[in-house]
Formats: sequence, C-alpha cells, structure tokens
Amino acid sequence: MTRMTGKRALMEMLKAEGVEYVFGNPGTSESAIMDELESHPELRYKLVLQEGVAMGMADGYARVTGKPSFINLHIETGLANGISLLHNAKEGGTPLVLSAGNLDIREFARGRTDLAEMVRLFTKFTAEATHPEQVPTLLRRAFNEAKTPPTGPAFVAFSANALDDEGEMDIYPSPQGYFRTPPDARAVEDAAEILAAAGNPVMVVGDRVAQSDASAEAVRVAELIGAPVYSASYSEMNFPSSHPQYLGGVRLGFPEAADTVGRADAVLAVGRMMSAYYMFSEPAARFFREDAKLIHLDADASGVGSHLPTDVGMIADPKAALSELADALDGMMPGSAREAAKGRAAVAAERKAAQREAAERRLKARWNTKPMSAERLMSEVAAAVPKDTIIINDAVTSGGALLDSFDFDEPGSIYGGRGGALGWGMGGALGVKLANPDRPVVAVDGDGSAMMTIQGMWTAANEGLPVVYVVCNNSTYRVLKLNMNLYKTHVMKEEKPTSRYMGMDFPIRPDIAEIARGMGANARRIEDPGDVGPAMKEALELGKPTLLDVVIDGSV
Repeated sequence: MTRMTGKRALMEMLKAEGVEYVFGNPGTSESAIMDELESHPELRYKLVLQEGVAMGMADGYARVTGKPSFINLHIETGLANGISLLHNAKEGGTPLVLSAGNLDIREFARGRTDLAEMVRLFTKFTAEATHPEQVPTLLRRAFNEAKTPPTGPAFVAFSANALDDEGEMDIYPSPQGYFRTPPDARAVEDAAEILAAAGNPVMVVGDRVAQSDASAEAVRVAELIGAPVYSASYSEMNFPSSHPQYLGGVRLGFPEAADTVGRADAVLAVGRMMSAYYMFSEPAARFFREDAKLIHLDADASGVGSHLPTDVGMIADPKAALSELADALDGMMPGSAREAAKGRAAVAAERKAAQREAAERRLKARWNTKPMSAERLMSEVAAAVPKDTIIINDAVTSGGALLDSFDFDEPGSIYGGRGGALGWGMGGALGVKLANPDRPVVAVDGDGSAMMTIQGMWTAANEGLPVVYVVCNNSTYRVLKLNMNLYKTHVMKEEKPTSRYMGMDFPIRPDIAEIARGMGANARRIEDPGDVGPAMKEALELGKPTLLDVVIDGSV
C-alpha cells in the first residue's frame, strides 16, 4: 500500500482503468481535481461549456470503444445539467463513470447536497467517497458496475476532505471481466423447437445486438428461419439495413404493427422491447398476437418477462446465445422446414423491394419542394459523403428519411441517440470522432436537439475536431406535433385531429449557422438543395469543424 492524497489516488485509478480523457466542466468543488490533473499529462481534459456536451462526448466515446468513459461535473448545479443525458445513457446501457466534487463531509450545516441520491434513478451504482481511502475502492466498483452487463452509468462523488486528505491506498484496476455469458441449454432447445415449427416467425432486434457484436449471428438465425426482421431501436447497426429480410423499424403497440409483427405466430426478440411512444400505445399484451409464442433474449434480466407474456426467457449474452440458437436450428430443421424458410425469406425480400420503391417515390414527389424536404436533404448528403463515413443520427423526425437514404451494413457505421432527452448529437459526434480520428464523422441533428447543446461547437473548434454537422432546421418541434396527433388519435379517439400546436413552433427561425460561427466553427446556412452536395464536400475537405444550417420543410 502507498500513502497518498485522495486526489492523487483518483488520477492513479483512472490511469489503471485505461482512461484517456476526462470530459467535464469544472467548478470550485473540483479545484483539487483540476490541481492534481496538472501532474498527470496522460489524462487529457476535454473542456465543454455546457454539461450536456460532456455527457454526449463521453457517451459516444464509450459506445465506440466499449470501455467506460469518465466525466467530472460541478457539485449539484453542474450535475443537474447533465442528468437529462445521463437518463439517455441509462436507457441505452452506455458504460460510463460520472463524478462530481462535493463540500467537506463536515459541512452539513451549510446545506450539503447528497449528490449520490440526486442521480440514483439514472445509475446502476451510486456512492460518495467521504474519506480518502474510499476513493480507489469506490472507483473500482463504479468501473466494474459500468462495464458489467447489463452495462450502464455509475456515479461517484468526492467530498473535499476525501480528495485533500491522505490515506493508505491500493491502486489496481477493476477485473478484466468475461461477459460472454452462455444461455441455458434448455432455453436454447425450447426456443429452437418453437422457431423451427413456426409458420410465420418474426425477429425483432434492439441495440443490445450491436453492443454484443452479434449482428452476424442475428443474420444467421434470421436466414435459417426465413423471418422478416424489424428493429425496435436502431441507434447502432443491429442488423444490416440492406439485407433483403430487414424491413426497418417497428413501433410496437401501434396499429400499424398489426401488419408486421402482429401477424407472427412466433417472435424472437433480442434486447429491450418497448413501444416508440409508450404513453400512447396499446396495452403491452397486444404487442403481438395473443397466440404468438415469444422468445425474449437479453443480457438484462429486468426486461425479460416483466411486461410481455413470454414463453422462453433467455438471459445471456446475445452473441453467445444467437450462435448457439443458430447451431440448434441448423441441426434440427428438416428439409421441409428449410424450404418453407426460403419461401418466407423471398416474401420478405419482395416487401423490402416494395419499401425501397415507396421511398424512391416519396423522394421523387418531394424533390423540388420549398423549403426543401428532409428526403431531398438526406439524399444529397448520402451522395456526397465517402463510403467510410460514420453517421451520427440525432435527426429526430428527419431520421426516417436518413435511414431511407443510407445503407448501414458495417458495425460502427451509425450511432444515434438513445432515451428521450434531446441534445445528445452535438457532443456524441465529438466523442465518436475522438475514438475514430481517421474516419469522417457527419452528424445529422434536428434543430431542437442541436439548440439544447449548441455549445458543443465551441468544444469542436477548441479541440480541432473536424466533425461536419448537418442541422435540419425546420423551425419547429415537429416531433411534438406528431405526438400531439398520436395523442388526439389514440387517446382522445378523434377521427380528424386538429391542434394549434401551442409551444411547438419557433416564430423566429434560429440562425444556427451564426451561432456556430460565434463559437469559432466554420458554418453556413443553406436553403437551395443544390448547394447541399457541394457544401458537404467542401466541409469534408476543409478538415475543420463545420456546421451546415439547412432550412427544411417542417409541416406535418
């Protein structure tokens, strides 16, 4: 054991855990941390001007690297600003360790805040070090919790005396971790029997597939049973989007799902199953046919069997489980079942072709609209970017047009926001770029989301991170209007819903390009769709952070 201050123990533990960057915005309660950082140049501090940017950067970086990232915010005030995107990290299972400084433990009379309690709802583990010897032990626990499936954020606060006082410290990292947890053999057998006998199976994938690097195994299972594949979420490449059996996203619990997953007699669900807008959806039991057999596979036991009638609940690493399931299916399916699977796959391919034709018709019909359509914008962007470009999808209601315009077939080719809080994309793109310095990164953001964390443009300029941002400026919270229509239709049962959409329009269209220039970034506003492609190519060649503020149609 070595005697040292708590603040030095913090730095030594971060280095032991392989941390490269500290994302943050400091305050006086972090003075001890900032002072000690000066003696540890291996730990590079990434300054943000708004805490949501730090949360987004850490989230994006952790998702690319697969390692917990580290954020340091300022006491309860800065911490509160980061909680909205901490919610997203919790919902998406991002492995990260959040921290903040606090008053001395003896300062209860001054209204000392329980920081650990502030974030309890949005973390896997939360604690405060009130003595220096607790610093390394709590950090080890936090990193271990963050990276152990189901992954997610952890939090550690540091009281002032814990940082400045000395103690006897053991510095060593959290365990390596071996997380390819195999499935129960009986569960694999039962699931394979159901799928092999099904006449109309469907597969629904969530983000846990990408997190487990299981897309290839998911493809093998889908092809064996000939199932159409839908995504409950697609914030990463869970299934190759150009695959003939992949038919796009599905909003579970909504009437339109009746023609997709609603017709299945067997459903293989991988990852978290939830409706897109759960407060308006039908009861959970109506996600699927009443007589449908549900096989639900997830590393997170809390969601399996909790709100859906489940025939086989499989708690395991998705990659390991899908591999074993594929082997079992391959060994038990007779020739007749394989022929039936080929027929189903052919039908799915026909539906896929019809979807693509419909997307082409929408693009053609909206090619010359003024303001330009989201379809035209995404088509122009897709035609201009190099093949190895990583797309950040924070486009909200323009995201459907984005997914129609790009094929995402390689792991790590797309990252999107997870959870319900706006503002992820500005910082998220910077974190992804830090982890991929040699690949182009293009972030497509909705204007409402971009304005939540527009301070990220300063960090992009200050750090020289050449991300190209395309802001879909429709001067409205269009998603709220669409949700209002859903509310009127599904909850109020109005046949022809109307609304004044109060609080959902921006009468003064924000000049986001001007704001970005004020932050030190290159920027321009675009209204002519013919300017999008040349502007994209110029921005990519420039090698500097650039924002394209594109005026698009926001009608519903």
